[in-house]
Amino acid sequence: MISKSDLESGLDNFTGSETWYQHGIARYITYSDGIKYLADKAGAHWLIDKIATLQIVPRIKREEFQVWRLKVGDKKTAMLTCTDGGNGGPEIEIHRETIEFTDFPLDEITIWFTGNTILLPSEY
Repeated sequence: MISKSDLESGLDNFTGSETWYQHGIARYITYSDGIKYLADKAGAHWLIDKIATLQIVPRIKREEFQVWRLKVGDKKTAMLTCTDGGNGGPEIEIHRETIEFTDFPLDEITIWFTGNTILLPSEY
């Protein structure tokens, strides 16, 4: 697995996407070069799968723009949340779950979902 500093440096390079990848389970969802890099280098395909498969939940699916945040705790647990991004007002949380174990190398990551596409905020 990649180090925290190498992963952060690598993610800083993504400001758009040349290639779009089709998700293996939810085939109508695509993801960007930056998300593929994150999944491959951080061993985080599970995170992409989680975001994609939760799109069947009606409350989540209704949100056209979603902000997903993974915050890793001190005991290798994490909290995954999804909000509506604020839409010009305060953010409203639409999903929250505890990840019982993770070796995700960053303390926190923010991922956007819009137009059936998973991407890094810098790639929007």
